[in-house]
Amino acid sequence: MSETSQTDIKPMDPALLARLTGGLGDMKTVEKLCQDFGHLYGEFLPDVFHSETNLTIEVGYLGFKSGLMRDLIASLGDNFVLADTSLRNWSPNFVMACGNGFVITLMERLLGAMPEFIAEPIKRPLSNIELDLAVVVFERIANVLRSGVNAPGGFEPMFERPHNWEDRSKADADQQDEFGALVHMSIKLGKVTSEFALIIPQKTLLRTSVTAPKSKNQVSKARKEWADQLAEQVRKSQVTLEGRIRLQSLSLLTVSKLAPGDVIPFFDKEEVMVDVSANGQDLYTCEFGRAGENYTVRVKSMHSSDSELLRHLMT
Repeated sequence: MSETSQTDIKPMDPALLARLTGGLGDMKTVEKLCQDFGHLYGEFLPDVFHSETNLTIEVGYLGFKSGLMRDLIASLGDNFVLADTSLRNWSPNFVMACGNGFVITLMERLLGAMPEFIAEPIKRPLSNIELDLAVVVFERIANVLRSGVNAPGGFEPMFERPHNWEDRSKADADQQDEFGALVHMSIKLGKVTSEFALIIPQKTLLRTSVTAPKSKNQVSKARKEWADQLAEQVRKSQVTLEGRIRLQSLSLLTVSKLAPGDVIPFFDKEEVMVDVSANGQDLYTCEFGRAGENYTVRVKSMHSSDSELLRHLMT
């Protein structure tokens, strides 16, 4: 009888268990807390961006979702960049997400593009340099959060390097997921409107009190610091360069009969010129040469200005 009784016991419904243990709240309570985050960001994130970049953004609250953390992240779609984040004495595992369109548009503006010439970006993953800029964006989003939640100790938020949505590591299927809430925000820069979001475990959210900082200056820093940080991120970014040398033209018949060991002459007779490109964009015209055991190229001319070159490299 004892063995039969034990096998008849059914596991408790995960949602009921989470509600009993403080990991899942009622919709009204969750909605109110998400609205508090929406008000915090709507009030203070535009001030941060304006004080540090002289750019005007508009931030609005779009609503919230409740569900399992992995499902909420999947619901964002593939046009987002994400960062797994922790804040000591508040939450060890929440997620920040930002629409790729905002990062792409921000990069354009910081590189000097006129707002009237910036169109809605195409949906695509962020490049390495854009992911570097996403680090700076997420720092500002995280600092606004830190300034408004009850996290004693004054610790800084810590987050992993941002990654494109499609590059996110797959969670272990056997690992139990927890309930969370998605705070959904709009963010507009010029004519381009994008989104960002916070995905917060409800066990953290339900014990959070959101309060506006006493002064907006507490969540903003000098504009020069932003520019210096962006420049440093760009300098650290790795760019793959490619060289293209024009060869003498050959008939299709000759090409079809080429075999290992055959030689094709360069097109140039004197100085052999090389077109150097990155990300499919021509950057320099160079002279082909050699230094010791290494073949080299020497820059002769640029295809575009410095600002245009950076704009090419970012995509």
